[in-house]
Amino acid sequence: MGVRSSKAVDPVVSRRYSSESEAMLVVRRRPHMVNGGGFVVSNSKQQVVFTVDGCGVLGTKDKLVLKNGDGNDLLLIRKMGGMVQALNMVHKKWEGFGYDNEGTEKLLFTLKDPKESCLVQHGLIRILVHGKPKISTCNIYNNKYIEIKGSFAERDCNIMDSDGRNIAQVRVEKEMEEMVGNKKDLYNIIVKANVDQAFIVGVIAILDYIHGESTIC
Repeated sequence: MGVRSSKAVDPVVSRRYSSESEAMLVVRRRPHMVNGGGFVVSNSKQQVVFTVDGCGVLGTKDKLVLKNGDGNDLLLIRKMGGMVQALNMVHKKWEGFGYDNEGTEKLLFTLKDPKESCLVQHGLIRILVHGKPKISTCNIYNNKYIEIKGSFAERDCNIMDSDGRNIAQVRVEKEMEEMVGNKKDLYNIIVKANVDQAFIVGVIAILDYIHGESTIC
């Protein structure tokens, strides 16, 4: 399936984590002896480019930290309780915070917990991206919504922009599954050119936690 040639697009975390060509990332769960240990992400050269720490490392639930390959914090992700709405339901959400040059937290994106939303019935999760200026119509984040379609639990889902274009995929190769015996322990994220890979991995970290996998205790 072809994807439109992408021009420079606004990153969510940082432009330095985008590539001019499609990137194949490999996600490997940390050893099972560490509950909530999280996972490690490598590139095609087998270099560690991101790590995600879960509650087993951080010592607290409902919190995740995404780091780059040098061990620097990129995202602080927290599960928040929302306001009581008219139907007397509490909407819970995940919020992803980046850091400015002074190290101050800034809200980058919000993902409603699908267990608290009817959207999960339709296999759709929507992410709101905050604070991105509408510079040009080719910017995939102009409408500030990113959607996830498919099943993360089955390692078969797509991350789409608001125009329905595929910007990332989660897949597992048959050979890889046969090698490790569990597709949840080793799988691929395919990120399209000029798409912020750090943001995509942050979204995957939330899905991992929601599904009770490597980041949860």
